[in-house]
Amino acid sequence: MTIVDHRRRVPRTDAMLKDPRLAAAADRLGRTTVKAAIAGAQARARAGELDPAHVADAAVEALPATAGGLRRVLNATGVILHTNLGRAALSPAAVEAVMTASGHTDVELDLATGRRARRGRDALGALAAAVPDAGAVHVVNNGAAALVLVATVLAAGREIVVSRGEMVEIGDGFRLPDLLESTGARLREVGTTNRTSAADYRAVLGPSTGFVLKVHPSNFVVRGFTGEASVRELSEFDVPLVVDIGSGLLAPDPLLPDEPDAASTLRAGANLVVASGDKLLGGPQAGLLFGDATLVERLRRHPLARALRVDKLTLAALQATITGPVNPTWEALRADPATLRERAEALRARLTAAGIEAGLTASEAVVGGGGAPDLTLASWSISLREGYAVSLRLGSPAVVGRVERGRLLLDLRCVPASCDGELEQAVLAASRVTASPTSSPVASPPAGPLSAACPPVASPPAGPLSAACPPVASPPAGPSSAVRPPARS
Repeated sequence: MTIVDHRRRVPRTDAMLKDPRLAAAADRLGRTTVKAAIAGAQARARAGELDPAHVADAAVEALPATAGGLRRVLNATGVILHTNLGRAALSPAAVEAVMTASGHTDVELDLATGRRARRGRDALGALAAAVPDAGAVHVVNNGAAALVLVATVLAAGREIVVSRGEMVEIGDGFRLPDLLESTGARLREVGTTNRTSAADYRAVLGPSTGFVLKVHPSNFVVRGFTGEASVRELSEFDVPLVVDIGSGLLAPDPLLPDEPDAASTLRAGANLVVASGDKLLGGPQAGLLFGDATLVERLRRHPLARALRVDKLTLAALQATITGPVNPTWEALRADPATLRERAEALRARLTAAGIEAGLTASEAVVGGGGAPDLTLASWSISLREGYAVSLRLGSPAVVGRVERGRLLLDLRCVPASCDGELEQAVLAASRVTASPTSSPVASPPAGPLSAACPPVASPPAGPLSAACPPVASPPAGPSSAVRPPARS
């Protein structure tokens, strides 16, 4: 009797590349990516983990959704601006603007005259119109970059006066003192951790002062015997006043009374205001600068500004965020708790009917992303066994919740209502993986490359501008979801 080595039955790579599914994927994802998926499936077959007849199927299942590597995630953490998940989700209008800008555009060209024009003039015009108190505006690639540009232009070799209580760490180990000192400026700390008065600042001002810096402590709260100098008090000094408001509100918001906004801060006397675009504004990562026209022009013309400038995609998304309809951040902040409960009850009922032990629990959501650290928002969550967390995170799309007291909570505040069906199917898929520890996650068909939506899982790739999550005809092939709550920075 002849024994055939099963490894001889493993199909060759060139044969696999002729499979219509893999050939199409090579056009979409690149030949290198597809060959890597094939090699992985072949290795499993040679190791006896996979029937050689199923190598092509396994390679297709292993393909990423896009060539970019980033995976789509349903944010069920209850953290609206989750730093690890990219902070603000863009609106459909912003996604459409990004798609348009992804080709050749008039980013620095006046089409009427055929001459060079100011880069991003439309986005800058929209930003200026949104904050008319600003004499001029400028945009760089993030909030920290905006502060570095200001410090370089106004205080290199000079002093920046700042309160000890505002010497913050901004996340991932980066600290404000280190950031500012990297520009060649010297920090002059005043006051104490809990109390700093205008007199403390006044006492150290002199010829070597570059500017006074006031930083909103947007990722922590100090209570008790505290005190701080107001923007109006600090604006009385004969040196520039720079205020880092952090989270990016352009105008006052009744929902966030303790968060400073650009317009009010300028009216109070700030010469320059620094903010982020991907936090409460709900736009792309960007550093926003507002203020005195002469100072802003000095920043814009400095050589460092060229290194920190934003690309055309950011400019397009920023303008669409400012001028377009409400965005996902705005909607999540204002989601009605009663509606969230109705959605959660309906979802739990469907999961229970499918044989899954699912609970319903009141929960609290937070802003996250270094904004409104003292604000909690009433929400509702589906409660599952903690064992679902890994399989949900590894699904397609990934679903990330949070683990509390041994239970996985899927908070619906940040999940669009149109995605409830997809969330349900993800849990059903995860239940099968959780019940079979030896099984491995299977990827679903890829979603559209820049989709801000939740496409049907069983259908071909969704269009990039889809903004809704239509009913899911069949469950996604992979599991997906949850982590313990991250630091709110």
